[in-house]
Amino acid sequence: MAENGTVRVGIIGDRESVLGFMALGYTVCEASDAETARKALRELAQDESFGIIFITEALAPELTEEIDHYKDSPLPAIITIPTAGGAGKGYGMHALHRAVERAVGADILDQ
Repeated sequence: MAENGTVRVGIIGDRESVLGFMALGYTVCEASDAETARKALRELAQDESFGIIFITEALAPELTEEIDHYKDSPLPAIITIPTAGGAGKGYGMHALHRAVERAVGADILDQ
């Protein structure tokens, strides 16, 4: 948590997808490749003031190992969001199905 007790939000992704989040006060990390995104994720996750880290769907599949490292930790919550222009490949929905199955014991969303 930040010094004032608030939880900070970070977002990692390509410029087009993340730039608008600056207006919301999020910490924006532009990343056009997996290695840059991986470095940004490590930096944000090590800072205990970040409670939520969003990663665009285009980069998330290449960061699966790093994302999985935090899946059982209460903070930071790492959430996949669609890439600008809807270029996603369903990774976000797949991740949601896995999280629900882990939490409830069955994929109740698969109907």
